[in-house]
Amino acid sequence: MIDKDVPQIGRWSEWRERIDAAQDADRDALLHERAQWTRRATITMIDKAKAGHIGGDFSVTDILTVLFNHVLRIDPGNPDWAERDRFILSKGHCAAALYSTLAWCGFFSPDELETFMAPLSALNGHPNRRKVPGVETNTGPLGHGLPVGVGAAIAARLANGPERVFVVLGDGEMQEGSNWEALMSAAHYQLDNLFITIDRNRLQQGARTEDTNGLDPLPEKLAAFGWEVREVDGHDYGALIEAYQPSTSGKPVAVVANTIKGKGVSFIEDRVEWHHKVPTAEQVELALKELS
Repeated sequence: MIDKDVPQIGRWSEWRERIDAAQDADRDALLHERAQWTRRATITMIDKAKAGHIGGDFSVTDILTVLFNHVLRIDPGNPDWAERDRFILSKGHCAAALYSTLAWCGFFSPDELETFMAPLSALNGHPNRRKVPGVETNTGPLGHGLPVGVGAAIAARLANGPERVFVVLGDGEMQEGSNWEALMSAAHYQLDNLFITIDRNRLQQGARTEDTNGLDPLPEKLAAFGWEVREVDGHDYGALIEAYQPSTSGKPVAVVANTIKGKGVSFIEDRVEWHHKVPTAEQVELALKELS
């Protein structure tokens, strides 16, 4: 069962005000509580569905937590608000973490998380904008989210709108050529309203990224493509918040977030087999204890 008794779940505006007003240590404690709920919900969802991508879900959770609870201009009660910031999860296979985040914020009821990947459920294995409020574009095939994000950032500029565009990508996904074409276009048009975050957990399906098709030195490559690059610990809430400050150069911003795949559960962390492994009942119980 998904834990629905956490104080203020769904009361996003009150939660956001508490986080925005808190000092660093208190703010981080609130964000950590929020992130751990997401991880507990995610592993419960994957256990029930007997499918999912738990390693990447856990590595991206702190990034999603900071974005949705402190950075993005959004209104869960009005998901189509014209001036909202746009968020795109390009690594769409990590939908469980996104759904948990959206449910906490109040885009839909946490009860729906129980239906993850069930027949006729809106909560597919990859997010669908026609079925799930808060999802901006369908993702799943890797290398699609950033090109869409570039288009959204250009559209915002043409309309002279205040909205910003945030795209989260996997590091294995950066082996897709479409991303590098989009990086060049964003730099050419100086889209300083566009932020990307690369979930740099250094693992992809079946192997380490550097053993498959090496990305390093990734920050230097992004800078060479014309981006303002900020490399941070992707589990450090304060560092992430600082990384999402406005561009200082007029360039689009690339956040390289160094993370641990499976973050939060000792026997899942940095293990390639947990890319989409389903835990046993005993492993779920152990994981929930570590995440409590």
